[in-house]
Amino acid sequence: MKFTRKANANWKGTGMEGTGLISTQSTTLNNAQLSFKTRFAEGVGTNPEELIAAAHSGCFTMQLSFLLNEKGFVADDLSTEATVTFEDGSITLIHLELKGKVPSITAEKFSEIATKAKEICPISKLLKTEITLSVNLI
Repeated sequence: MKFTRKANANWKGTGMEGTGLISTQSTTLNNAQLSFKTRFAEGVGTNPEELIAAAHSGCFTMQLSFLLNEKGFVADDLSTEATVTFEDGSITLIHLELKGKVPSITAEKFSEIATKAKEICPISKLLKTEITLSVNLI
């Protein structure tokens, strides 16, 4: 399977005082605000690190669902929070915190499958940083 997806960003002004807009092909983001405050402080809008966290949590959780299905399990609920750490100009860590409700699976098997999902998720493979995982079977 091969496909492409697009997003675009526009910026006007300086790095600190300027403003930007970011949009996605699906229009889920449609001229979402991007600024110094939304990235380095608290402001209305989004930022690259938040978008990476969203992409990573979504990719990992979907990958996990596929791997569980391959092993004969169907999740009642999978929830992943991705925390991206930005430090000294680099993303130094992404922590995935997984909570899942999967009937008839042991905690050990769930953790094993989740670890594999972390390793083979396309976004995980793309990122060149430490990725940690905590797993909680509900």
